[in-house]
Amino acid sequence: MNWEKHIHDFELYLKLERGLSINTIIAYVSDLHKLADWVKEEELLKSPITLDTSDVKDYIHHIAGSVKPTTQARTLSSLKGFFNYIQMEDYRMDNPTEVIETPRTGRRLPDTLSVMEIDRLINAIDRSTPHGERNRAILETLYACGLRVSELTALKISDLYFEEGVILVTGKGDKQRYVPIGDATISIINDYIELIRSHVPVQPKHTDTLFLNRRGNGLTRAMIFTIIKDLKIIAGIKKKISPHTFRHSFATHLLENGADLRSIQAMLGHESITTTEIYVHVNRTYLKEVLEKFHPRASY
Repeated sequence: MNWEKHIHDFELYLKLERGLSINTIIAYVSDLHKLADWVKEEELLKSPITLDTSDVKDYIHHIAGSVKPTTQARTLSSLKGFFNYIQMEDYRMDNPTEVIETPRTGRRLPDTLSVMEIDRLINAIDRSTPHGERNRAILETLYACGLRVSELTALKISDLYFEEGVILVTGKGDKQRYVPIGDATISIINDYIELIRSHVPVQPKHTDTLFLNRRGNGLTRAMIFTIIKDLKIIAGIKKKISPHTFRHSFATHLLENGADLRSIQAMLGHESITTTEIYVHVNRTYLKEVLEKFHPRASY
C-alpha cells in the first residue's frame, strides 16, 4: 500500500527541509507506523493516497481508549503534518485530517523547584568523586541557563564564550541561540574542565564534548535523568522532577524576580511568546502580590 515509501519520504522531508529535531522526527514516524499497522490489521486495503476522513476518525477513536488526550493530540498533529506533505507533493488533492478537531488537553502547568530545593539537590552531590564534580556542573548549568536536556548533552567546549558571558546553544531543529551565563556557573564549569575532564580518556568523537562519562563518551539523556532521580532521593524531595524541571524553574524564578517575557522567551529559545506565557500562570499567588504591591489602584 506504499505506506513505508511515503513515511520514509516524509521522514527525509522533516530532516532535510524542515530541520526538525531527531526526537520530534522519531515521534512523527512512530505515530505514522502505528496508523499503517492499524490499516493493515483492519484490512482496509488503503494507502496514504486513498485513506479518507472517516478512516482517520475511526483510528483516533481506536486509540482514544488507551492513550491520554495529549497523546491523541500529538498523534493527530503527526497525521496532519504527514497528509499536508502528501498533499503538497500532489499525491492527493485533499487532507483527510483537515476537519478533525484536536482533542482538548487542558493547559498543564510545569512543575518547579524552589531555590531552596535546588540548593538541596546540589548539596546532595558527593563532590569527593570526579563524577560528583561533573554532576554539580551539570545541575548548575541546567538551572543557570534553562537548557533542555538535549541541549546540555550536545554542549561543546567550543560553544563556551566565557569572556563574552554567553554560551552557544543548539536547540530544536538545530536552531542556535546565545544564552547568558553567570560568573558563578562559569567558575564551576572551568573547575570541572580543568580538574576533572582533563583526566578523562576522551574518545575521538568527543574531543569537543563538554560533559563526558568515565569512558570519555558523551552523556546520554537517560544518564542525566538517572543522576537527577538519584539526587532527588538523597535530598528527600517528593516532587516528580526531571531535567526539564530545572528549565521550568529557571523561567519561573526569572519571572518572579522581574524579568520580562520577551527576554525569557529569547533565553529559552521559544519560537512563540505564547509558549513562554505559560509561566505567567505558574504562581498566581506571587503575581497577585506583585499587583497589590506595584499597581496604584490595587487597594484602597
